[in-house]
Amino acid sequence: MNIRKRTFLGLTAAALIASTSLGTLAIAQEGSVVIYTAHKSSIVDTLLPIFEQETGLKAEVVKLGSGDIAKRVQAEAGAPAADVIWSISGSQLTELKDLLEPYTPPEFDKIDPQFIKDPSWTPYTAVVYVLAVNTDLQPLDTAPKTWAELADPKWSGQIASARADGSGSAMQQLQTVLTVFGDEGWDKYAEIAKNFVFTDSSGAVPRFVADGETSMGLTLEDNALEYVQGGAPISIVHLTDGTAATPDGVALVKGGPNPEGGKAFIDWAMSKSTQEKLAMDIGRRSVRVDVEGPAGTPNLADLTLVNVKPLSDFGGAEEVLAKWRTAIGE
Repeated sequence: MNIRKRTFLGLTAAALIASTSLGTLAIAQEGSVVIYTAHKSSIVDTLLPIFEQETGLKAEVVKLGSGDIAKRVQAEAGAPAADVIWSISGSQLTELKDLLEPYTPPEFDKIDPQFIKDPSWTPYTAVVYVLAVNTDLQPLDTAPKTWAELADPKWSGQIASARADGSGSAMQQLQTVLTVFGDEGWDKYAEIAKNFVFTDSSGAVPRFVADGETSMGLTLEDNALEYVQGGAPISIVHLTDGTAATPDGVALVKGGPNPEGGKAFIDWAMSKSTQEKLAMDIGRRSVRVDVEGPAGTPNLADLTLVNVKPLSDFGGAEEVLAKWRTAIGE
């Protein structure tokens, strides 16, 4: 299977793994960069034409959920098809670090040190996790404001969430609960999960809320902000017993077909101009200290931020997912 330019492939991980790689290698050798990304299509469509124009390289994109990207990169170990992983959670990238090539882009010193976690990948944006509330269905003054309140059975069927086995954002939300509640973390998460309506992707969560399928949803700040700016009856709640602001990352795949192209992509992604566009036009918070946050968002210093523990502190990704399935009753 040849990977078409900016064609987004929604196949299962198993089918994707089986489909690689001679066509991809040929494309990369002709001046293309093969990118695996969990970014939603609207962000890819906005940013990649700029990358191509500014660098002269073609972007060949495989778009998957974060979990499927990790599975594919692991399956391709020894014969990687990708040059770059773009925008999956830092904790997932750390789990893949043996398959990544450390690379330090120019102006790395402009990155806020709080987001630098592992030398195998570069912090790309600061992802803030929020509760989106449809105020036509749930008045904001009586909506939950904490993780603890989300566990109340009265919210049964009212909270949209992506699945942690396919979504990096849902995994980060799980890690946040485990960090905030310590030894009681799994019990608390199980209580919260009883109220969940699971969606097939993280991007579907704010759509569920905006369309009134649920009154609330756990999502990314920028995803919720997009709906707010579009006129949806959504308010954004930063949970007061622990808001996560964690980096997603961009990383060079070890042994990829076009490492120089991969480095060029990382350089471009971390440039001030790209980071400013992410903040101003897309609503993502930059990890650079010289770029202002998106309009209409609170300063990180004004939030109750939690230093989310890595997956390794909870036994690693496989053990966490096994416990997660138990917690949600699967």
